[in-house]
Amino acid sequence: MTPETRRQALRRIKIIAGQVAALEKQIDEDRYCMDVLDLSLSIQRALRSLDALVLDGHLKTHVVEMIRNGEEEKALEELRRLYRVQGPSEP
Repeated sequence: MTPETRRQALRRIKIIAGQVAALEKQIDEDRYCMDVLDLSLSIQRALRSLDALVLDGHLKTHVVEMIRNGEEEKALEELRRLYRVQGPSEP
């Protein structure tokens, strides 16, 4: 991870942590369901954004390095693993 990507990722995760704490408070206070859902969905979007940031950095650094070093299969296996973990969307 580049220093800039790390800086951005840490900033985002701190924001997400604050959102999760707010979500816990909403649930504890038995807030209106739509308010809870709005915040929960915002957290999920923020996590996807963090994932995209880290993935972009990984592709630009580690994957490029693997390909340059003749480790194409290793790079492909990492991407396959990511796809398996993420999986296709549920309807």
